[in-house]
Amino acid sequence: MNTNPVATGFDIPEDDDAIAASLEDASIPTLMMSMIHMSGDASLLDGQIRPAGAYINEYQGYMTEEDKAAVRAQALEVIRAFRDGGCQLPTPPDRDTIHRMMNFLVAQEVPEEYVPMMLEEMELDGRDHRTDAWGSEVPQQNREQHKVLVIGGGMSGVLAAVRLQEAGIPFVVIEKNASVGGTWFENRYPGARVDVSNHLYCYSFEPAHHWTQYFAQQPELQKYFEDVVENHRLQDNIRLNTEVTSASYDEEACLWQVETLDRDGHVELHRVNSVISAVGQLNRPKLPDVPGVESFRGQWCHSADWDPSIDYRGKRVIVVGAGASAFQVVPAIAADVAELTVFQRAAPWMFENPIYHEQVPEGKKWCLQHLPFYARWFRFLLFWCACDGAYESVIVDPEWPHQERSINEMNEFVYQMFSDYIRGQVGDDEELLEKVLPDYPPMGRRTLQDNGSWLAALKRDNVDLQTQGIASVDARGVVAEDGNHFQADIIIYATGFKTDKFLWPMEVRGRGGLLLSDVWAREPSAYLGVTVPGFPNFYCMFGPGTNLAFGGSLIFNGECQVRYTMECIKLLLQSGDSALECLEETHADYQRRFRELHAKLIWEHPGVHSYYQNADGKVTLLWPWKIIDMWRWTKQVDPGDYRLR
Repeated sequence: MNTNPVATGFDIPEDDDAIAASLEDASIPTLMMSMIHMSGDASLLDGQIRPAGAYINEYQGYMTEEDKAAVRAQALEVIRAFRDGGCQLPTPPDRDTIHRMMNFLVAQEVPEEYVPMMLEEMELDGRDHRTDAWGSEVPQQNREQHKVLVIGGGMSGVLAAVRLQEAGIPFVVIEKNASVGGTWFENRYPGARVDVSNHLYCYSFEPAHHWTQYFAQQPELQKYFEDVVENHRLQDNIRLNTEVTSASYDEEACLWQVETLDRDGHVELHRVNSVISAVGQLNRPKLPDVPGVESFRGQWCHSADWDPSIDYRGKRVIVVGAGASAFQVVPAIAADVAELTVFQRAAPWMFENPIYHEQVPEGKKWCLQHLPFYARWFRFLLFWCACDGAYESVIVDPEWPHQERSINEMNEFVYQMFSDYIRGQVGDDEELLEKVLPDYPPMGRRTLQDNGSWLAALKRDNVDLQTQGIASVDARGVVAEDGNHFQADIIIYATGFKTDKFLWPMEVRGRGGLLLSDVWAREPSAYLGVTVPGFPNFYCMFGPGTNLAFGGSLIFNGECQVRYTMECIKLLLQSGDSALECLEETHADYQRRFRELHAKLIWEHPGVHSYYQNADGKVTLLWPWKIIDMWRWTKQVDPGDYRLR
């Protein structure tokens, strides 16, 4: 088990005045947890001063200013004693106390079944329990002879590289771009930023306290993954500017033959034992299916393939789309363009996040870096509020009378809350309200975080929101469905990705020449989103059915999936066999349960249409179970689910 230095070494060199100044920026509920670790006194849990509630992106527990000031004063005494005593921690809280601390921090009962998952996520003992360096369980010779090729150097690919290196397995990562980072290398449009709080959107074993914003922008995110590669010395195992063109399974040799093509046209054939696909779901830009896209004579690009030569200042700009990317692009450029026309197919639901663009205060950074376990409890606070609490709101109640706007009582509450937030920004502009108030139940499509910038941009005099479709594009601009022509100097297509084409355009063939694109033609699926019958020693990360739409973090999912993948490889190497393949009946049973559950959830509701669905209206991209189920089912491999040979 790796040791996490962030949880084991503490140093407080600052004087009392500097500490007091930093505490002004602290999350007070989180600070109280750190105080218990420093003092060994858990009586805070029984006091009158306590958080009143927890909500996503609300870090102060709705505590009064008087209570927060009282805690800061008490904390200064505790920190001073800890500092002057040489920063020596007392006996750590026992498990029951840790559970009480969890309940206290989020002002609700954390069910017992979640405690093991959260303890693992927090790493309060300073150990990375998700790694498996295997020790003597797998002979060194078996490891060294098992070669792995990872397709993709984004979040999942870098994560796979870290775990393979820890296990002592030779590997190579093939990355089509000039650097790692995946989506954070490719998406460089104005305003690009993450929509999961950064202190959660980082590997559990590689926490970061340097973030300048709570929701960092693209350059910081890409640098984080580059830093992980450097910290773990992975550079020599990563081939940049290289694409996988095909992969075929040699059944007789039990080896994968993977063909790659680099930017100079050099073709190379790799013979490896296992392949890990870490290509993701949102990495091939999709342009709208309208005539004339190529005929436009101005500058144009897809948001995920940003043209750095574009200077939009003082220009007439058209943005096609109103989803997650447009939601960030439009506010970022609206004040600088002459005219901005936004073509919206469906209005997005959004919820208030006042700190979406805020800087992380220096005092908060100090607490994260210096106070014992403050960072780990802060991560717990973020995780819990984005965990399974919203799950009930996505289960369709067939008896609910207001199916046109919500699907159950909890979902109706969300509808009213989101609607009130939108109305509060629009004011008495009924025409705009009609355009921006969604006509489908909340949570049915990707829900966006907002600090008021989206609707503020749409209310500008130089911005026009169109809710009609586009008929065609010509040399001078866009022709709308009603026949009106909108002239433009620049067109930005924020129109999403080819989510129905996993691993496209590469050709992947399994046993007997089975073509993966044929198997996944209409309904891509994999057992636990990871393994596919007919494709031995082939593993997916962020595979079919593993995207999230009601909370959590894809990095958490990735850590679960890579652990499961490593357990599969471990089982194979321990067995002495050469191939491990998911049984057809295992996959069929899983897929049956997947389909039955999705039929009861909001994403297949008749009033909802989204890129989550295939041509038949079936959801293929999203994980339908709770987040804890992902964690529980991927901890270990059941040998009965697989065929070894």
